[in-house]
Amino acid sequence: MRFMRIGEAGAERPAMLAQDGTWRDISRLVPDLGPETLATAAEVLAGADLSLLPALSPDSQRVGPPIARPRNIWCIGLNYSDHAAEAGMAVPAEPILFTKPGSTLSGPTDPILRPAHARKLDWEVELGVVIGKPALGIAEADAMDHVFGYVAANDVSEREWQIERGGQWSKGKGYPSFCPVGPLLVTRDEVPDPQALAMELTVNGAVMQKGTTATMVFGVAHIVAYLSRFVLLEPGDLIVTGTPPGVGMGFKPPRYLKGGDVVELTVEGLGRQRTVVQDV
Repeated sequence: MRFMRIGEAGAERPAMLAQDGTWRDISRLVPDLGPETLATAAEVLAGADLSLLPALSPDSQRVGPPIARPRNIWCIGLNYSDHAAEAGMAVPAEPILFTKPGSTLSGPTDPILRPAHARKLDWEVELGVVIGKPALGIAEADAMDHVFGYVAANDVSEREWQIERGGQWSKGKGYPSFCPVGPLLVTRDEVPDPQALAMELTVNGAVMQKGTTATMVFGVAHIVAYLSRFVLLEPGDLIVTGTPPGVGMGFKPPRYLKGGDVVELTVEGLGRQRTVVQDV
């Protein structure tokens, strides 16, 4: 199954791709795609006759984030060995965990906001994992049963705030719009191997990141099981799983985003984002 949420911010309607290639408004069956519904959404929609539902057009309407605001956004740091090297940090022995507030969530074409006191705004293309049922203390062998699906994400980061303002990573990750997600939410069954997805990010048309989830230090199943030892993973939770090399701070000299820059990214099978940096 492939999903979008289509409409203006705060008024998005959940949509599912029908067999005829049209997007259908499924809000009569599933009010939204988020914490209250994802645990049962696939079961409710299985076998539904989408042809009876209204059509929606992602070409003529805003596409929002494909999930409603999650209770939690969990993030894994330095999860690609070559990214750790460009950051001058050791490959971690265990997954590094930090969080982003739900207010960072934005759509795949919404602007990335750059406040006046942001001087080192950076990009990170990432595979996002959406939880479908609660997970606490689960085994790695069972972890994938708790995954609903996958999204493309950009873990936008302000490096001065992250690194030079007291060492708190979340501080540099939490400004509104710092987590563009989408356009698609694709269910787990349509992504047979999440460790074999190509990823790319460009800034103003120039390729900055080009990698594959095959080089993740800790794979999706390991991450889900590992996190469940320490926190309750809930339906609708988003896990962003790390980024390959090519982030702005890794260049010599570093390259950071400025107002008007166009950031485009794709994760194989999960659609393409196009966001513009907006000074505020």
